[in-house]
Amino acid sequence: MRAFGVKGDGRRLLKDLLRALSDEGLLDPAGAKKARQSGHVALPSMLVVDVVSIDPEDGSALLRPATWDDERPVPRITLAPGRGVSAPAAGDRLLVRLERESTRRYAAFPIRRLDKRVERCVGQFARDGARGGTIRPTDRRQKEELTVGPEDTMDALDGELVLAEVNPAMTMGARRAAVVERLGPLGAPRSISLIAILANNIPTEFPVAAQNEAKAAKPVTLEGRVDLRDLPLVTIDGADARDFDDAVFVEPDYDRANRGGWHMVIAIADVAHYVTPDSPLDRSAYDRGNSVYFADRVVPMLPEALSNDLCSLRPDEDRACMAVHVWIDAKGQKLSHRFVRGVMRSTARLTYEQAQAIFDGAQESPLRESVVNPLYGAFASLSKAREARGTLDLDLPEHRVQVDAKTGAVLGVSKRDRLDSHRLIEEFMITANVCAAESLEAAGQPLIYRVHDQPPPEKVAALAEFLRLNGFKLNKGDVMQPRHFMGVLRQAAGTPQEAVINESVLRAQSQAIYSPHNLGHFGLALRRYAHFTSPIRRYADLIVHRALVRALRLGADGLPSSATVDKLEEVGIHISMTERRAADAERAANDRFIAYWLAGRRGEGFQGRISGVGSFGVFVRLADSGADGLAPMRRLPHDYYEIDEAGQRLVGTRSGRVLTIGDIVSVKLAEVDVLTGSVTFDLIDGGTMEPVDFKRRGKGVRHPVKRGRR
Repeated sequence: MRAFGVKGDGRRLLKDLLRALSDEGLLDPAGAKKARQSGHVALPSMLVVDVVSIDPEDGSALLRPATWDDERPVPRITLAPGRGVSAPAAGDRLLVRLERESTRRYAAFPIRRLDKRVERCVGQFARDGARGGTIRPTDRRQKEELTVGPEDTMDALDGELVLAEVNPAMTMGARRAAVVERLGPLGAPRSISLIAILANNIPTEFPVAAQNEAKAAKPVTLEGRVDLRDLPLVTIDGADARDFDDAVFVEPDYDRANRGGWHMVIAIADVAHYVTPDSPLDRSAYDRGNSVYFADRVVPMLPEALSNDLCSLRPDEDRACMAVHVWIDAKGQKLSHRFVRGVMRSTARLTYEQAQAIFDGAQESPLRESVVNPLYGAFASLSKAREARGTLDLDLPEHRVQVDAKTGAVLGVSKRDRLDSHRLIEEFMITANVCAAESLEAAGQPLIYRVHDQPPPEKVAALAEFLRLNGFKLNKGDVMQPRHFMGVLRQAAGTPQEAVINESVLRAQSQAIYSPHNLGHFGLALRRYAHFTSPIRRYADLIVHRALVRALRLGADGLPSSATVDKLEEVGIHISMTERRAADAERAANDRFIAYWLAGRRGEGFQGRISGVGSFGVFVRLADSGADGLAPMRRLPHDYYEIDEAGQRLVGTRSGRVLTIGDIVSVKLAEVDVLTGSVTFDLIDGGTMEPVDFKRRGKGVRHPVKRGRR
């Protein structure tokens, strides 16, 4: 109360708040009038759990959360007797309602039994003679090794990567597993993305029925479609892209009432024509949810007969499309739009680099005046509208892992340039997505929105405190808007803290999801938004295409009447999950690719920036490759370090060295674990020096202070 200047009625409210946090298990007592963050985990009221074991004497069941990413101990969950579903067996999966019995105990009341799923694990097998062996998981969050009996090894070799099924019924000692597939040696570069695919249960084989359906597909005719083949539409994608699902065309609006305005045409592959509701292709696409992209391969949502052929807008080939005509004024404000179902013929396949070079005059092309320049003219207008509505524009560097196409060997890691051609396509796609959402709302047609809610207040408060301690100010209104965050980003632009401020602002945001309930899109400052422009690689876009077909009466293959809001909510939850699954797999694979590339450079020095601070040490991100690694306490310059969580920094009480998130540091590569993708650094130099508090010097420090041991 003294720290925050709480007085009057605020004192009672604060006590009530602390009592509620304590009741939820989020706070533990720490002496008179003191509390600290609980070392225990508060579980949500609804949870998916696996039945771990059944007591043979009284029939009581011990449960465990189906997913557990926290490093803290799992709370004890037991099934409430005589309630809900029929008697479960070990390995069953249940949806339950939880009631807290104590800080570490919960009673579970079953709601329904879910599909039984076998827990799988990818890891490195170590042979232990006649006793079988052990498996060290590739997931760095799984600390415990698994034991494998001699009958369950499949004759795996020592050091080989394996896929195993884990026995969920083991509760005492090491958990047991059985090898179900041998994946080859860890040193093979192509095994890196395979680890991520298997660890995240990403489907890789298409059902035979889906493959046959894709192979039997035929090109469309003009019947019932608008002929757009005379429009010089072009695709602009990455150099390594193989599926082209969007093409663009722009011309000046010749209406005298709209001087300086533009007529845009954004054509999207008509996947809904080939993937019809509840067909084998549709069920397979739903299961995958989206395509997954790795440095050395793609796991597509659709078979290649569609994704790389009939649905791909390749040059000089007739292709089915769903196109939207959009008219904007000179300031980028949309005046009107109209959807058509047509046949198009791409004039050219341009890369981002080619389009930019043509516009800049660095590359000769007959398309410059008639095609490319108008695209950039409309982009300039759309940029004005984006600026006017105050979108959140984060400058976050991306890195690209380069691999040899034949061997899969990692050739290097480079920073991905962000050109105006990238922003151009982004703005065109945003415009088309807004048009789709507006048309469906106007028709009263249920749809799946792409929603991005306002940032949680607690994250905003933590960000504001961090910014204050580092000399920046977050101006807040009654309702947070993107412009409030943009004000901070402008303050940080050009300063040494620019990169970390951008990342901190990103961490404060909510996660975007798919939902039939419109919450708007906070980051883009849009009231309605739906994904429409990538139906080859996202199931959400396919649903929006079908909704447009039905709402605008563009064919008989639209969204079925059974697609109610409740049904679409279930779809939204599923594809939000598959999106997170893909992101986790892509990130984990990238970490391992970079670790593989760094493995031969142990002992080398690098320059990086502190990207995170904790009681265990500091995370460092290398400047040249974007590689993330940990410099643990024992590898920091010798000192007693105290953690300042609000300021996100470590303070050396003897030397006065301060290591703050965003500081530039020099490190030496100490350890690399390709299996988990983890990198360890020795921190050699960096941070800032502050005057030493001699009253504390040499006395050691209380928890949560840790000591560097080097």
